[in-house]
Amino acid sequence: MIELTPRPLTAQAFRPFGDVIAVDGRDHIEINEGMARRYHDLATVDVEAEGGRPLISIFRARPWFRPIRLRVMERHPLGSQAFVPMHGHPFLVVVAPPGPAPSPAALSAFVTDGRQGVNYGRGVWHHPLLALDRITDFLVVDRGGDGHNLDEIDYRIHDVSVVLPD
Repeated sequence: MIELTPRPLTAQAFRPFGDVIAVDGRDHIEINEGMARRYHDLATVDVEAEGGRPLISIFRARPWFRPIRLRVMERHPLGSQAFVPMHGHPFLVVVAPPGPAPSPAALSAFVTDGRQGVNYGRGVWHHPLLALDRITDFLVVDRGGDGHNLDEIDYRIHDVSVVLPD
């Protein structure tokens, strides 16, 4: 069995896979008569390949039982896909670089602090949403339109699990 131990999500560590969507340490501008701050351009939305268009959705994810056994990895060859938690609950991210189907050794695991979102770059392999301790709603920005934009591989044959501290 292969066990992944997630590390904290940072912009630098996640850069090969996409963007971390967070405000900590980011520049902002004051707007609305000083009553709000705008943290501008936090992720690259890449959805226009083959006539795609941006979609904004809400996904509601149930928590996974521990230990978390990875079942499937997926990628979106025609666009990026962003997930931002709406209630401040941490979630788990498992990714691998774009390219052919990744081996278990190519996987990286991260745990968010509950205020961070992720934007998977086009073609980045990732596990579907991994809510941890409670039902979590996510604001999702991804691609709509025609074209084949989902590749999946079955990971149950690899017996990979993610071990989280209690």
